[in-house]
This record gives sequence, C-alpha cells and structure tokens, in this order.
Amino acid sequence: MASPTVTVLASSKAIIDGKITPATIVTDSATGTITNVYTQLLPATSFPAGTIYRDYSPKVLMPGLVDAHVHLNEPGWRTEWEGFETGTRAAAFGGVTTVVDMPLNAIPPTTTVENLKLKVDAARGQCWVDVGFYGGVIPGNEKDLKDLVKEGVRGFKCFLIESGVEEFPAVSSVDIAKAMEELKDQDTVLMFHAEKLPPISMSVGDAVLHGDAPLAPTGPLEAYSTFLASRPPAFETYAVAEIISAAPLAPKLPLHIVHLSAIQCLPMLKEAQEKGVKITAETCFHYLALAAEDIKDGDTRHKCCPPIRERANADGLWDALKDGLIKTVVSDHSPCTPNLKVVGGGDFFQAWGGISTVGLGLSVLWTEGKKRGVDLCQISKWTSEETARQVGLLGKKGRIAIGYDADICVFDPESSFKVTTSEMHFKNKITPYEAKELDGIVCETWLRGKQIYSKDTGFDESTGPLGALLLEKRQTDTVPIATTLGTPDEEIKAIGLNAAASVIEVVQT
Repeated sequence: MASPTVTVLASSKAIIDGKITPATIVTDSATGTITNVYTQLLPATSFPAGTIYRDYSPKVLMPGLVDAHVHLNEPGWRTEWEGFETGTRAAAFGGVTTVVDMPLNAIPPTTTVENLKLKVDAARGQCWVDVGFYGGVIPGNEKDLKDLVKEGVRGFKCFLIESGVEEFPAVSSVDIAKAMEELKDQDTVLMFHAEKLPPISMSVGDAVLHGDAPLAPTGPLEAYSTFLASRPPAFETYAVAEIISAAPLAPKLPLHIVHLSAIQCLPMLKEAQEKGVKITAETCFHYLALAAEDIKDGDTRHKCCPPIRERANADGLWDALKDGLIKTVVSDHSPCTPNLKVVGGGDFFQAWGGISTVGLGLSVLWTEGKKRGVDLCQISKWTSEETARQVGLLGKKGRIAIGYDADICVFDPESSFKVTTSEMHFKNKITPYEAKELDGIVCETWLRGKQIYSKDTGFDESTGPLGALLLEKRQTDTVPIATTLGTPDEEIKAIGLNAAASVIEVVQT
C-alpha cells in the first residue's frame, strides 16, 4: 500500500556521487529525508500502487543549492532592503534550498545571543527555504562568541575594512587575536571580508567620497574605472597576508575568505594550504560572470566590494575553481533600495555596494561555465556539496544520498530565459543581470520532500513558507553511501555511517 508521504522522483539524468547517472529517488515528506536512491530509471510499477511518481527525464535532478552567503537584513529598518520572506522566495525560485544569513545588515547585528534570538524570532514562519545564521565578530564582543556557537550559529564573519554600517565596525589585529583565542577549540569557522588598507595607499575606497588629493578618487566619480582603481588587488592581498599570519594563534580553527575577487591572492592561499594552514576561500557568481570592461560608466548596479575586476581576472578565478583552490561559489546577495543604489545617479562612490543575485546564480554559473568546459557536476559541487561542508551541514544538505534531506532542484540545462522583473523575487528589483539571456531554468524546487516552487504553477501559497531554521550543532561529514543497486524488492540499505565508521550493516529484504 502506498504511503501518502512518499514521493518518487526519477530521471535519466541525476547528480549522484559527483556523476550524472539515471536515478530514481525515494523521498518521505514525513521525515523530510531521502530514503532510497537507485542508480537506474525505475518505472512507476516498481513501487506500490498509488505511489506519487514523477519522471523528469531528460531534465537533471540536482541537490538543492546551499547559498552560504546571503544578506537578508531583517529585523530592523533595513528590512526594506530585503527580508526573510522575499529573500527566501527568491532562493527557492533558483533551486536554492538552504541559505545562510550574514550577521549584518540587520539591526541589531547578530553579535550576541540576545540579538540572534531577535533574528530568529523575525525569521519564524517567513522562510520558503531552510535558513542558517552566522554570528559576527566586532571589537569587544569576543566573550559572546562561545555562547553563539552553543546557540547554533554556523560560523562567524568579520571585516578588516569598514563594513559601511556603523553597528558592525571593522576589527583590528588585536580583535582577531582575541576572537581566535575564544574560538580555537570550537567547532566553527571564522570568515573574513578580506580587504584592508595597505600602510601607504593612494585611496581609501569609500571612506572618502569627495576629498582632497591624494585621498580623493583619481577620475570621474561616475566612471567604473575610477571605482575599480579605488579598491585595488593590494587591498585583498594585504588582508589575506594578515589572516594567514594570524593562523598559528588557533591552528585547528578553520579560516575562510569570503567573496575573494583578486587572483593575486591565489598564490598566497595555495602556499598557506600546502603548509597546512586551515584556510579556504569562496568567490561569487558576479566575479565569474561579469567583467570590468563591460560595465558602463554610471551603471552602479555593478558596484560591490571587492569590485568586479577585469575579464582576465575572472579567467583566473575559474581556473582556481577547477583546480580546487577556491572551494565554493555563493551569491553574496547584498541588496538595498533604489535610492541607495543611485540608479540613474551614476556616482559609484555614493552608491551602496552589493549585487542582488539570489535565485539567479545557478543559471548565471551554467551560462558562463559551459563555455569553459564546466559541467553541472562541478557546479553542484561548488554550490551544494562544498557550501554545505563549509557551514557544517554536510551529512544533511548538499548531496542526493540516503539519509540526507530531500532537497532537490529539477534543472533544465537546455532552456534559457531573459531576466526581467518577473524573475526577480527579491524585494528590490535591481540587478546587473537584468535583460541578460541566461541558460538553464529551474523547473521545480523540493524542500525536505515537498515541492515548494514550480515554473508552471509558481509557489505553493496554500501551504506557505515551509523553511526550517537551522540551529543544530555543526555536523561532521558522513561517508556518502548514496546508492541502492537492487530494485525495491531486493533492497540494500546502509545506516549509521560516519567518517569513522568501520562496519556497514547491510540488510536485504
């Protein structure tokens, strides 16, 4: 007899254990998990009569994306920039089933347990996808960090340069040392906005808008070249050097560079990793798909920090991804209202910095990646598996495997669409991808065994937001036992596996 909570998703193409294979995936919405995966395309008759069965061939079944860098901005007055309801709806549109919210630009920032609880209260009942939270490191809050770990934050973020919001100031080397001392034995990750003013600099970036030389930007303020010159690669290399030099203070603590843009940092990262430093890096969709040469003067939709650099720089970031030096790709969705983005005003030094991308990233990455010989398995690794690992969710998110959450993206890589406001489900419809033709369409998004979005029918407004708030402890990696080689009548199950497992229990029924 068919179970009303069981749904079978099948396709001639699915990403299982890093490979494209025919697959039949059994999900249970009661537990929210994947209960079986068959690496063959089984017919509906293989299952009890009445079982909900969907064959998506030849579309690709992918793990739901884990966007490990999103600014949702709620609570506080910046909710008008973005909020949980609109930001997570936009994520679901793009096959993203988990987002991790940054500790700024909400008011108050997530720098204490009290502030985290305000954030969680604001999120309840609004989230279309699952949401995790980062804590923030600012001067003077080092004694709050262990308590935030206990409350379930997925990592910590700090700035080595002013963030642009007064309630989240930059940290000094002394502040970093204090934070590392507190976190050195904790199961977490310390992340850095890695820009810092070198000791001698001709520019202070946004710190001076219209000053006297040599602090003033050297050129027209509406010229993208002027803005790009104001945040040179030296800002990033100087910051990365400081982070690496601090690593011995907490050798077991994972360190992570967010939104790396400058390829000049890559040799430094590689050398540090080869010496055993626990440091990783992410980059963003916009650094891989956009290029300074194409940005028109006055088009402040492209402003972000670090800046979008030249096309040759993007080529180097792609190479670093392929080589495994950069591990993850995220959106860094950082929206604001039109008046702050200065749409039409054109002054790059007055405009708020941030690119709105959540929900568009998979198509952006596929459009650019396939030109470079990148396949969907690689993209899935960068945007699902490794991002889940980064935030301590691997074992639950990021793979199509037995026991994992039934988070599935149904993706049609052969279709394309033009980005209009109807594809922008984030609150403020401002993005540099507007009017661009993107390849690949997310046809459906499934969260823990339930369909939450369909290209044909939209969002399931009758059930509303079903996203959970992820406040459990970080998980250790599990051994990926993802496949069942038999049929439903001669099933092989693997249970209770983790990285230290030495015994696999096999049961035939």
